[in-house]
Amino acid sequence: MNIDALKSVANAIVAKQKGVLAADESSPTIKKRFDSIQLESTEENRRRYREILFTADGTERTLGGVILFDETLRQSTRDGVPFPTLLAGRGIIPGIKVDQGTKALALHPGNKVTVGLDGLAERLAEYRQLGAQFAKWRAVIEIDERDIPSPFGIHANAHALARYAALCQEAGLVPIVEPEVLMDGAHGIERCEAVTAQVLQAVFAELDAHRVLFEGMLLKPNMVIAGKKCARQAGVQEVAEATLRCLRRYVPAAVPGIVFLSGGQSEEDATDHLNAMNAMGAQPWQVSFSYGRALQAPVLAAWKGQEGNVAAAQQALLKRCHLNGLAREGKYSRSMEAAT
Repeated sequence: MNIDALKSVANAIVAKQKGVLAADESSPTIKKRFDSIQLESTEENRRRYREILFTADGTERTLGGVILFDETLRQSTRDGVPFPTLLAGRGIIPGIKVDQGTKALALHPGNKVTVGLDGLAERLAEYRQLGAQFAKWRAVIEIDERDIPSPFGIHANAHALARYAALCQEAGLVPIVEPEVLMDGAHGIERCEAVTAQVLQAVFAELDAHRVLFEGMLLKPNMVIAGKKCARQAGVQEVAEATLRCLRRYVPAAVPGIVFLSGGQSEEDATDHLNAMNAMGAQPWQVSFSYGRALQAPVLAAWKGQEGNVAAAQQALLKRCHLNGLAREGKYSRSMEAAT
């Protein structure tokens, strides 16, 4: 394990104004995205869409990394340039999603556990040869008002995240550790904060037990936010304060950066919440983003699968990257949505 290399990559991903584009949708997920614009999810359409994302001029100013899917890591531009080579040449670090989705956790109804540890060491070695410099593993924590997740459900996912992270660092890849407490349901922000605290406490205990180098990893958590069906939706400042309060209690200062997932928020809300946290002043770690839909939704809406719309689609991506770059410094405001 090259400690200096891991630290260097982790810090580069969350350098000033920079964050991560999550373009690691699985085939079923990207099909849903394409269905929204009435586009067939063929391998060529998926390749072309990712090429549009990765060649958008100017995004290198605010993207420190891009998370790819297995298929995408192996694809190339129309000119034959492998996507990892293209991204690295633009100063954007290529990464790879390595988990294999979730399954129901036996004897724990309502709880899921992420699978994919079998054969992971071999896959990581191959991905590194293909150009990946970091990886991502997502744990899914469903939540209700009282009983879900179970303590063992939290432990099972924390343990898997730590095993994945240890294997990544052993292979020379920076692990992005993603414990996502879902924002589905009717729970309030207080319940979300309580569960997020339990999850983070368990995750970092397991990471420490597995001897994971905190300085050579990144955390990709949910924001502390009320469930979508909750009658009372917390304001932007309340979300920012609850999220940072929770993170300060459980995330070691040695971790270089926190790259939030958007978790189904609108692109404007995700940027607004990120901005509010950075406007509260310096934190022990970089406070950044690793957004999928919150960066890509406007791109798909502009593209519509038509070559004549490529420039507009890339401009939509550049705009969202630029606004989130401003939010990284607490300099974003909603008024910029129309002006930019």
